[in-house]
Amino acid sequence: MNTTHTSMEGRQEPGADLVETSAVALRRLIGRKQVSPVELLEACIARIERVNPFVNAVTATCFERARAEARAAESAVMRGDTLGLLHGLPLGVKDLEPTEGLLTTWGSAIYRDHVPTQDIELVARLRRAGAIVAGKTNVPEMGAGANSRNAVWGATGNPFDPNLNAGGSSGGSAAALACDMLPVCTGSDTGGSLRIPAAKCGVVGFRPSPGVVPSVRKPLGWTPLSVVGPMGRTVDDACLQLAAAAGMSAGDPLSYPLDPMSFLAPAHVDLAGLRVAWTEDFGTCAVDDDIRATFRQKMGAMRHLFARCDPVDFDMGEAHRCFDVLRAEAFVAGMHAAYERDPASLGPNPRANYEMGARMSLLDSAWAQAEQTRLLQRFQATFADYDLVLSPTTPVSPFPWTQLYASHINGEPQANYYRWLALTYVVTLTTHPAISLPCGLDHAGMPFGLQVVGGFRADHQVLGAARAMEEAFAAHAQLRRPRPDLAALREAQPALRSIVTTPPVFNSAAAGTAAVSAV
Repeated sequence: MNTTHTSMEGRQEPGADLVETSAVALRRLIGRKQVSPVELLEACIARIERVNPFVNAVTATCFERARAEARAAESAVMRGDTLGLLHGLPLGVKDLEPTEGLLTTWGSAIYRDHVPTQDIELVARLRRAGAIVAGKTNVPEMGAGANSRNAVWGATGNPFDPNLNAGGSSGGSAAALACDMLPVCTGSDTGGSLRIPAAKCGVVGFRPSPGVVPSVRKPLGWTPLSVVGPMGRTVDDACLQLAAAAGMSAGDPLSYPLDPMSFLAPAHVDLAGLRVAWTEDFGTCAVDDDIRATFRQKMGAMRHLFARCDPVDFDMGEAHRCFDVLRAEAFVAGMHAAYERDPASLGPNPRANYEMGARMSLLDSAWAQAEQTRLLQRFQATFADYDLVLSPTTPVSPFPWTQLYASHINGEPQANYYRWLALTYVVTLTTHPAISLPCGLDHAGMPFGLQVVGGFRADHQVLGAARAMEEAFAAHAQLRRPRPDLAALREAQPALRSIVTTPPVFNSAAAGTAAVSAV
């Protein structure tokens, strides 16, 4: 990178130690009156103002409203009020989730001045738990793809190298967490949108089983493809958010009664008793040769932790065609009106998905539903002999965000813009819970994510095992979570916002008293 460009080196920042403290520890300190929510918010704002220009993870903000809420949160602590799980913790909300009084664009020019009048269920739950919304985090347009860039806000750069992509669609959340801008950020996942950016930025992304966290914005309420889930810098941080968000809601017909607090402290898992299967590619996914080699090295470094650690073959059937159909079906349901009004208003990724679905028939849909059922049955059979399945989370190291997607892997062209996400979307099709755990660096010196998949509805076991693995990895230089060197950040070339056509228009009347701005 060109060292003549602006960098962070030598700048002073108040509250740096505070923002680098885990969400769980911060909540404990707030409850003990050792940290003020006001102090914490100001430290997060200072970190955002200092670091965000280099990675462009945070988009619209509402700092003045957040300051008022932080003062109220501080008063509640001093009065001795009962405090929620997230009391006083600043929150970043993925820009696919509507937020009352705060610009929500879905990364689309269609919604560049859209300010919702109420929070979606996820945001409402997190705010009821005491979280303070500080801003939104960047996404690909309509969440389509795993490169968080759009024509409204521009691109999100990787905290380890802003010229490279941060993944998606929860890329802004992952980058914000990795840079310690905010202690809590939301995410969601269809083909890997929690797991992929977590892997590329060196944080944790958990895809829970469908219905654990209600996903009320999906147009096809009965599909298990799309879920909402937590991200965090640690497994415990992800569990904290999950406990505040989980639980039944009529807005998601797949949700069901459960005890949200059971996620706060999953049972201890003894790794020495686990039977672990591992695969480089699930028998059907394109994976870069260097990533395969890196993964084998990681498995060699951790295999002693488990009772068994065996390579296993999988039969994923026609998983690619199945995902094509089910994904396109969801895009048709959600984007029919926009497409009929003006196809050109949609960017290339969502438009490609819509047009693929519009060409399909009821026969395609029925086949895909049946194939997904067959795939689930075959995949679950693995768990008769094993407790977990491990794989790489992504098939390639982070590439320049100027490249929309990984068009080739090992020189072989990919069928479409999301085929390179197969390592995660084949797991999506099984509906099994999966977490991406930071696992050292890859061959290119970028974060490597380990995908940990559990049995059917075995969310607690996955979280417990991931926590134990995280603890074991911390003592191993090749496996521990990497941290970006924020002092060495340089401006990306070209600039992160270079794909923005015109700045978003803010509807101050609709925003009410919230101070909405672009960061």
